[in-house]
Amino acid sequence: MPIRIPDGLPARDILVREGVQIMDESVAVRQDIRPLHIGLLNLMPNKLATETQIARLVGASPLQVELTLVRIGSHVAKHTSEEHLINFYHTWDEVKHRKFDGFIITGAPIETLPFDEVTYWPEMEQILDWTTTNVHSSFFVCWGAMAAAWHFHRVPKRALDRKAFGVYRHRNLNPASPYLMGFSDDFQVSVSRWTEVRREDLTSDFDVLMESDQTGLCLLHEAFANRLYIFNHIEYDSGTLAEEYFRDVTAGVAINPPHNYFPDDNPDKKPSNRWRSHAFLLFGNWINQVYQTTPFDIEDIGADRETAKAPATAK
Repeated sequence: MPIRIPDGLPARDILVREGVQIMDESVAVRQDIRPLHIGLLNLMPNKLATETQIARLVGASPLQVELTLVRIGSHVAKHTSEEHLINFYHTWDEVKHRKFDGFIITGAPIETLPFDEVTYWPEMEQILDWTTTNVHSSFFVCWGAMAAAWHFHRVPKRALDRKAFGVYRHRNLNPASPYLMGFSDDFQVSVSRWTEVRREDLTSDFDVLMESDQTGLCLLHEAFANRLYIFNHIEYDSGTLAEEYFRDVTAGVAINPPHNYFPDDNPDKKPSNRWRSHAFLLFGNWINQVYQTTPFDIEDIGADRETAKAPATAK
């Protein structure tokens, strides 16, 4: 089944060229099934690229999915036109009355800042609390995952001596997990971050699903509120790490070429994508789990969590 995205979204033409099925609103309303309602809180500066990356993965599902793009209302985007935001995005205030089957919160290039120094942290905390009662399953990515782990369980993010940057081998630690169905025992994932969450800081609420000997934790699952936390960028395009590398070089930032990324470690050579298939698997498995477990009546989402709280096991 295709994905339903806003008419005119720039990602649409790219997805169509790649063979992703897109559904027009006029067709969607004639189908006698309830689509899955997935929200994307996009905190990345290049919002158009992130929209495409996430829509590509969510749209590969055989289910009908309606994607709603959301932004922080208290933050002014510097790298995306106001026209694009007005045409395609809703502020969280505009959607907070709604229920979502799934909700994705992306990373943001602010990892080295303490959380309480992030200008929109108060709104972010409200959104995280809101996901507990208004979202069936949340998927937190990179900084979004670190923010959620801190907010819900006071799990700290730790500064790295050097940026974890490149393509690293990871291990499948729980092949029986429905989120890792079809995963290899050993696979590669794109990594780009200056901070990390350490295993020794985790509470008992988390199940570690993916880990790298070189870059540490990658994917966690929390049974309460059906939360997934991924600290790396399995959603990245083939050239995203190259764009980040050349951006930093141009800005005079001391940065090494991404590990195991450019052929022969030569930035003049075109990199190959070695993580794409597992990205589709992970998001497809998540969408399937959402579909299998979400209430048919979307208004029933979160009803059992209205008075419940996550286990108080934070350190």
